[in-house]
Amino acid sequence: MKATAMRGLILMAHGARDPNWSAPLEASAARCRELLPGWQVAMAYLEFMAPDLPGCGRTLVAQGCTEVDVLPLFLGAGGHVRKDLPLQVDTLRRAHPEVQWRLHAAVGESPLVVEAMAQAALAMTLDPTRLLPDDTTA
Repeated sequence: MKATAMRGLILMAHGARDPNWSAPLEASAARCRELLPGWQVAMAYLEFMAPDLPGCGRTLVAQGCTEVDVLPLFLGAGGHVRKDLPLQVDTLRRAHPEVQWRLHAAVGESPLVVEAMAQAALAMTLDPTRLLPDDTTA
């Protein structure tokens, strides 16, 4: 009888110098953990923040993951998504050939995300309480 695969999900973001920048991304990861019981869900960052993708991948392998999905939390597929991430995932594949690694398209390419951004843009535009505190044009 074949053992059930342990699944992992790495949500990949750019990273920033400001640690508060990642709050909505970490909230998304926490929600994914709730929605995917039994999966190992982690955040990884390209720059400025830890863990990076190779380190995060090693951690999931050490936790027993045999299948890992990498989902870029990018709005578009620029150079990082088209070039940098595939190279890093290929490095993980070579280092851990026993694990199935799947690199997904940028989350911003999903019609669900495009619709959510449009709805949020309309709601925020029509709600004057959503202005930044230093906006003096209100």
